[in-house]
Amino acid sequence: MGNDGIRDIEAPVTAGGPRVLRRDEWDTWYGTLLRAFGGIPEPAEVLEVYRELTQTDRSLGVWDGDECVGTAGAFAFRMTVPGGAAVPAAGVTMVGVAATHRRRGVLTSMMRRQLDDVRSWGEPLAVLTASEPEIYGRFGYGAATFQLNAEIETDRVRLSVPDGTDDVRVRYAVPADVLDACEAVFARLVPARPGMIERRPGWARLDVLDPADGREGASPLQCVVARRDGEVTGYARFRVRPEWGPSGHNGTVVLQDLAGLDPATEAALWRFLFDVDLTRRLSVRARPVDEAWQYQVSDVRRCRPQLRDALYVRLVDVGAALQARTYQAPVDVVFEVEDAFCPWNEGRWRLTGDAKGASCARTSDAADLALGVRELGAAYLGGVSLGALGAAGRVRELRPGALAEASLGFASDVAPWLPYGF
Repeated sequence: MGNDGIRDIEAPVTAGGPRVLRRDEWDTWYGTLLRAFGGIPEPAEVLEVYRELTQTDRSLGVWDGDECVGTAGAFAFRMTVPGGAAVPAAGVTMVGVAATHRRRGVLTSMMRRQLDDVRSWGEPLAVLTASEPEIYGRFGYGAATFQLNAEIETDRVRLSVPDGTDDVRVRYAVPADVLDACEAVFARLVPARPGMIERRPGWARLDVLDPADGREGASPLQCVVARRDGEVTGYARFRVRPEWGPSGHNGTVVLQDLAGLDPATEAALWRFLFDVDLTRRLSVRARPVDEAWQYQVSDVRRCRPQLRDALYVRLVDVGAALQARTYQAPVDVVFEVEDAFCPWNEGRWRLTGDAKGASCARTSDAADLALGVRELGAAYLGGVSLGALGAAGRVRELRPGALAEASLGFASDVAPWLPYGF
């Protein structure tokens, strides 16, 4: 579940302030959230999973009498950062405000309480996906990862594959029956890419839920598993949307998710999806922006790639967050950080680090770069260049050469990626 960008201004909250959710209030609370997103009911099996996954002690509600008018939650995640460490991060979710109570400071009051709570939990990062990105910038969240969408004309585009692809066997499997094997593959991939989130218990069930009213004319969920030398090395979950026209078949493969432990496995899975019978298109959503298939296709224009923002990152504790990751080139830079919403972050911080580790502490030394916490969040996972932010006027260079040094150090060879929503 994403986050509702209710437009909210600084104004007195006429309802009560945010308070921690009680378990017996969940149905009412979640109903307020669904209404904020348009009021379309969710299937019973989906509701049941979200009810179990919700951490009520980390969830907030705003109440006006007996009526719930605001919702916000925060999952306890661990997210991979550059260098491979799994860092505690609050996964902000289920944010909504009743239309009857907008522009009364409800959202601001929840964001204020939530970030105070995250700090008290000792979690240096907060992350979210935004239904309305412009809302969360003023709370210090910066767009840190992007995702690739594509509509591939598989009847016109050829795929060249690397050596070893033919050694990989791809076979159909019942999605629920191979869930544990697929999760083992996923777990091995998490440390390798910034932005990936360790799977908490119970989350894997969301990947194999298959309510009929959520298929949008496509088949039930299908799964193939890739094996090399008897070991499961990858999987793909997808649906097929059949269609027929005057010239014959015109179906679409709709990819849900795909993972492979090596290039040959990934290529074998993509080749399978390109060749599904009676289809001419492959619809791809929310993939890494540096995924290899883009460089294996014969005509990228007929894939119609599109970028979209994905994960927004907020540094709750600047020092702890910057110290938790590594830097691909040596850095020794003093940041002058602006953070009006979390003033404990404001001031000068000296970051010293390299590929082996880092330290970050307050300093009275002259600043080399001046920027807001939003810009630090955008650059944190290495997918957004500090240099590009500087060119946009979002980072000010106070010492010549400091921006190039920091930008190189913050970069990541592997594009950060959020593999699933929350």
